Amino acid sequence: MDTPAVPMPRDAREREILDSLVGIRDHLLLLKRDRTKYIRTQDVMLIYNQVVQQVRQLNEIRKGERAGENRLDKILESCFQLLSLFFMTIGRTTEAPAAYALTSTIKRLLDHLTESRLFSGKDLDSMAHTLSTLDGVLSNTNEKHSPYMVELLGNREKLCKESLENLRTELATLAGPLREVHEKLISILRSMSSANTKAKFSTNEVQKLQAQLKEIDASRVDGQFRGPDGEPYKGSEKMSDLLDRVLAWSDIVLERKGAIPENFKPVYEKLVSIRNELEKLSITQAWSLRETDLYDYQRELDKIDESRVNGNFLDEDGNPADLYAQRTLLYLIRRSYGYIYYLMISSEPVSEALLPYYNQLQTLKRCLVEVKNSGGVSTVRDLYPYSMKLNSIDNLRVDGKFMVGNDIPEGQGSVNELLAECFDLAYELRIAVEEKPDSE
Repeated sequence: MDTPAVPMPRDAREREILDSLVGIRDHLLLLKRDRTKYIRTQDVMLIYNQVVQQVRQLNEIRKGERAGENRLDKILESCFQLLSLFFMTIGRTTEAPAAYALTSTIKRLLDHLTESRLFSGKDLDSMAHTLSTLDGVLSNTNEKHSPYMVELLGNREKLCKESLENLRTELATLAGPLREVHEKLISILRSMSSANTKAKFSTNEVQKLQAQLKEIDASRVDGQFRGPDGEPYKGSEKMSDLLDRVLAWSDIVLERKGAIPENFKPVYEKLVSIRNELEKLSITQAWSLRETDLYDYQRELDKIDESRVNGNFLDEDGNPADLYAQRTLLYLIRRSYGYIYYLMISSEPVSEALLPYYNQLQTLKRCLVEVKNSGGVSTVRDLYPYSMKLNSIDNLRVDGKFMVGNDIPEGQGSVNELLAECFDLAYELRIAVEEKPDSE
């Protein structure tokens, strides 16, 4: 993987640590790409402990002093990022290392929201909830995790919370009745940007969205959003400015019809490909996602995002993108980071080795709940397919554990709990049908 051009460490001892971490990172990348077997907890913990040992040595050398970032810091960041995704993959989602990649993504999203000033209360609520969960993870972490990582996570979380609070303060400048209008405008803007990046541009779809904007525009009086007393709402001017911006964008989208300038086509096509792949994963993630796969998407997005100069994209000749191309590319980057965030918070506390059973049981549970809510079954015979599937999964256990060879993968409690819930639901349906009076 490419590493940003940063200086090499001057200290010979740091260069030794760098060589060790490069080897560890490469080992992690090879392990990530091996799909012939599932990722084992003991393999991940062995590598994690190796990284922790290198960090201890680094702290002894630096003794708390940092003289600017060098290549060692970048490689260490890559190791932590990969290990974080490995912890998710093995099902240890509630431990400090698993939070590292998540805080990276949240920070990216918050930086983009701060830059664009285009966000909704729902965006902030979701990230606030996630950061609150991370509070509990960090406060309950134990000594086996590197104090350096815990401190680093604490600092990153603090930065995220500060950004979040600044954005919330900005939303607070809008009067209550304008909050709903604001949410609607942001939703229309995003729907329009999505339509603008589809393989086949739909003029009709964008025109319908523009019609909604004109309805909101028609509710203004003398260019202001006013209350029943005729006075402008608090934040009316800001809301009017947002509406004008979105209306102007709708005109540009209808004019350009998804046509990206040739000099920005390569990066556009790359971003569309990443967005589409992440979108597919968000639909099928329970069956097809290995969290470590997200690393490659993150690295690609980071490189493109960090290539901007003064916020804009430049082509190979150093020419800046026009407003249309810039906004379109930024939308794709932000949407892709949003999918990565969703996939991370959706990660189940179960090893990938047990995910097939866990996913089957989740499907069975949904079916049984649906049957129960629909009035139950007519005969006990109707329950046979569910009972057979449950028993086949139950019979896979050895002494109450799901084994893979001699390994006991993470997530036993979650899978066993789900299995018990399914058995309880099947039993309840059986009792209910047996207690029904004979209607024949």
